[in-house]
Amino acid sequence: MNALDRRLQAFRPDLADERLRGTVEAQRFVTGRPARVAAPVLDLRNAPRPDAGLDTQLLAGDEVMVFEETEGFAWVQGARDGYVGYAPATGLAEPGAAPTHVVAVPRTFSYREADMKKPATGALSMGSRLTVVGGATTRGTDYALLESGEALVAAHLRPVGTVSGDYVAVAEELERTPYLWGGSSAFGIDCSGLVQLSMRMAGSDVRRDTDMQAATIGAALEVGNDLAGLRRGDLVFWKGHVAIMVDEKTIIHANGHTMMVSREPLAAAVERIAYLYGAPTGFRRV
Repeated sequence: MNALDRRLQAFRPDLADERLRGTVEAQRFVTGRPARVAAPVLDLRNAPRPDAGLDTQLLAGDEVMVFEETEGFAWVQGARDGYVGYAPATGLAEPGAAPTHVVAVPRTFSYREADMKKPATGALSMGSRLTVVGGATTRGTDYALLESGEALVAAHLRPVGTVSGDYVAVAEELERTPYLWGGSSAFGIDCSGLVQLSMRMAGSDVRRDTDMQAATIGAALEVGNDLAGLRRGDLVFWKGHVAIMVDEKTIIHANGHTMMVSREPLAAAVERIAYLYGAPTGFRRV
């Protein structure tokens, strides 16, 4: 991995992370200040404009370092995967109390109070981190209460630090999630976002983009043209794409062909993708 990859290092000609002093040239170096994502999903773009390309997304409760705020955008670096980009400053807040729980189902609603018949105040994605301060039960349903007074169905949460045993099972829960370039949430996700979120729920924080994942996750596998020897959990990489093996012959992936997270036979995917992007470029075992 390039040590000066702009996706993973905060530096520009005019401004850079203080930790890069002596490594890069910049007019000014600053020490980042910690912040936490307050929005359900926060878009991270490649320029401080609402029409700039979407690189990735941060989820509620994610921690970031903020290097600059100007004209409504913050230049930040995510603490979990190191990704650098520009996010709407209104989606950030002071760090506050440490999160206690994480959303463990694909999507869940927050309510004005502990009653599903009351108006929903928002929706949260799998992987969102929250600080629960209490609980309540209404008509037999248990709710987790937040400092804001909002409530979530307690069964949709699990304590921080409790992880899934099988990251592939998490990916299977996200089947039929719409495809979104740069998406990293259960509202919309791309191929490497699916790998990242699924592994995150299983306790492994991995890099964001396919080239990063192909260089850092697990160990490389030697696989022949017959595609034999693969098993559940292995990763298949193409140029700019990644899929997860569900079993020795089937993949699950977020893809632009179906425009959602879907399954298909690996052999069929290899044949279909070949005319545009060529053969798989590598295989890795987690």
